[in-house]
Amino acid sequence: MDLYSSQISRLIAELADLPGIGAKTAQRLAFHILNMPEEKVKALSDAIIDAKHNVRYCNECFTLTDEEVCPICRDQSRNHKVIMVVENTRDQVAYEKTQKYDGVYHVLHGAISPMLGIAPNDIKLKQLLKLLQ
Repeated sequence: MDLYSSQISRLIAELADLPGIGAKTAQRLAFHILNMPEEKVKALSDAIIDAKHNVRYCNECFTLTDEEVCPICRDQSRNHKVIMVVENTRDQVAYEKTQKYDGVYHVLHGAISPMLGIAPNDIKLKQLLKLLQ
């Protein structure tokens, strides 16, 4: 016997597929969304769709951005001769919050992990090597 209607069950299942979201949190989020005003639900769904369609890799550092070149790479006051290599955009943001680094970044979008089957070809390592030549 299903506890919820098919639509509620589907919403819970989709939310539970998100990283860090367990079954109870997915249920809580689903019922929160169902109780939100329709315009707020539409704004949320539009934000998700817009981000999916418009966010891409920066042409220079490969961070996630909605522009050809991200604001950090465009900033001429930064030291473009110093490049910090980070695993993902979240790591880049963490360093930026310290306000102690004035160079630029290269975002790998992954880490080499032979145990997990992640080889150098699976991350943005080739782009970094080209950048350094």
